[in-house]
Parts: sequence; structure tokens; C-alpha cells
Amino acid sequence: MSENLPNCRECQHYYITHDVRFPYGCRVMNFKSRHLPAQDVLAASGAHCLRFWKKPVARRAAG
Repeated sequence: MSENLPNCRECQHYYITHDVRFPYGCRVMNFKSRHLPAQDVLAASGAHCLRFWKKPVARRAAG
């Protein structure tokens, strides 16, 4: 990604919509897009996404 945008794929709010026209979504901002949501946020506001919350790291069970 350019301009050091947050990586949507690492965000808790990011999801795949299964809509062919708008395959990427953001739950917290409630929209779907053809691009990663962080790209649309930057294009619309001129600022980086302020709702990025990194997904927690899954811990593997010892075993």
C-alpha cells in the first residue's frame, strides 16, 4: 500500500462482502468498496483512517 496507509486486512473492522461489485467492507464506517476501505477514506477526507484497530494476535495452544 502506498503512503503508509493502515493495512485493512489487519483491522478488526475489515470484512469481505461477497458482493462482486463491492468486495471489501468496513463495519465501523458501514460501507462497501471496490478498493480497500483505507484507500477510500484517504481519497474522501485526505486523512488516514482513524478507526483502524489491529486484530489481536491469535495464540497457539501449547501442545
